[in-house]
Amino acid sequence: MKLTALIFDKDGTLFDFHATWGGWSRGLIEAEAGDDPVRIAAIAAALGYDLETGRFAPDSIVIASTTAEIADAMLPHLPGCDRQALIARMNARAAEAPQVPAVPLAPLFAELAARGMALGLVTNDSEAPARAHIGAAGLAATFGFVAGADSGFGFKPGPGQLLACAEALSAAPGACAMIGDSLHDLQAARAAGMMAVAVLTGLVPRDALAPHADLVFDDIGALPAWLDAGAITQA
Repeated sequence: MKLTALIFDKDGTLFDFHATWGGWSRGLIEAEAGDDPVRIAAIAAALGYDLETGRFAPDSIVIASTTAEIADAMLPHLPGCDRQALIARMNARAAEAPQVPAVPLAPLFAELAARGMALGLVTNDSEAPARAHIGAAGLAATFGFVAGADSGFGFKPGPGQLLACAEALSAAPGACAMIGDSLHDLQAARAAGMMAVAVLTGLVPRDALAPHADLVFDDIGALPAWLDAGAITQA
């Protein structure tokens, strides 16, 4: 089946994960812990974050979890902290985080649109920060569908976001490719009956992604050449 739609993850796919979230995460941890070194260390350990290097472990909960799930991992180390207030602070702080593109995004997405691809974005981030990030990158009008974990379609690795995206883009699931950097992205693609394409601009290494992906690219910049070579789905 010929591809008609490309559905993208955000963090680690459009934007380089370490470059974007490394320093930001330390600031979040320190702010929520009130600069208490014991709490800072405990929260960092819970999130799989190395305070010395500013990098996340490949199995960090942060890779593909929702904001609510990350907050839940932090809460045991923040006595008396209100869960909803924490999530709201995290979303507000994330919306202002400078994003580091994995590749030059505006020309890439212009190329993809010129090839007739319908484009969607599904993320386990919350929708408001996601829209802020793509807006700041000049991509506000690029995607025909945008969903976060709080948009009402569920979240990855479930298929709900992807199936809602396919419907909104008037594309059969089997004519869609999901492009992401995590196992959650690839599992969601399989559950939705879509092609699973992995990229290496997140935290998960090639050898962990490859067994679950139809294709693995270094980054999304490889997509136009792949389409020009006659890409077809595996679904």
